[in-house]
Amino acid sequence: MLIHMNHDYALTNSPLLRLENLCITFATESGPLPAVHDLNLVLRNGETLCLVGESGCGKSLTAKAIMRLTPEKALLRGRVWLHDVDLLALREKDMQTVRGKKIGMVFQEPMTSLNPVLRIGEQVAEPLRMHLGLSKKEAKKAAVALLAEVDIPAPAERYDDYPHQLSGGMRQRVMLAIALSCRPALLIADEPTTALDTTVQEQILRLLTVRSQELGMAVLLITHDLGIARQMADSVGVMYAGRLVEFAQAEALFSAPMHPYTQGLLHSVPTLQSMQLDRLPTIPGSVPSLQAMPSGCPFHTRCAHALPRCAEDMPPLGASGGHKVACWQAVEKPQTP
Repeated sequence: MLIHMNHDYALTNSPLLRLENLCITFATESGPLPAVHDLNLVLRNGETLCLVGESGCGKSLTAKAIMRLTPEKALLRGRVWLHDVDLLALREKDMQTVRGKKIGMVFQEPMTSLNPVLRIGEQVAEPLRMHLGLSKKEAKKAAVALLAEVDIPAPAERYDDYPHQLSGGMRQRVMLAIALSCRPALLIADEPTTALDTTVQEQILRLLTVRSQELGMAVLLITHDLGIARQMADSVGVMYAGRLVEFAQAEALFSAPMHPYTQGLLHSVPTLQSMQLDRLPTIPGSVPSLQAMPSGCPFHTRCAHALPRCAEDMPPLGASGGHKVACWQAVEKPQTP
């Protein structure tokens, strides 16, 4: 028995997910600490959007903000629209009906996300009973089918296993089964292949691709791996120091990156040509901390092409055709219609 699909939004061509001027600020003893600045993104039904960037750039925090799972001291401003519903305006009781049913999420570390004292089958069955009202017997039957969908061998027997009895790859498959259990319109996958070996990583990504295509599901994929983004994405957003600095269709971004940070990331990826070098190209310096953010463009201290203006003013996210970039050199060039 499989669950009927929960695509209330698939009948419309309007965006499924819209982030409008999303800001995330932490309250500290020394004052407010901005972590994500005026983030605007659009994700449509059936598309895969990858958010990429170094650790600490705000990717995972953005995902948690969509799910309303940010720390208590985080202040959220702006709008997060799931079709025509602003998730930031919902009461917590109403938000609980969104998590798991309309939005599924695969977290970065399944060992800390799964309950260690509950059998995995019970954890897969829980959202089926909570959101779809299935009986215990019906939920168990559906949970076994879901475990089979994500290629868990002998799913009926594995149903009674505890998380510690499974490998890292198997645990991540269980997380995927839970996220897909109610056939959500949107799946958020936060670094779903972290700490997995290459073979298992490919299997998890293949499962994501196949299931999203079968369900017509949109995917927001958080990753620091540009190889994964190139393989999976329809569109790519590059974040740096809490800001979206470049956004484009995947083909355009990988063939002609416009922001110096994106260019640096791509140059740092090992290739057949770069493997012949004594040392791979790197981006000098490190991401500034939230407490010591430079003025102007936060990347200017690491940028070989920085202009005097870059140290003074943050460039807007200007558009050149369908390609958006926050860089003074790029936005001051003549714009393509």
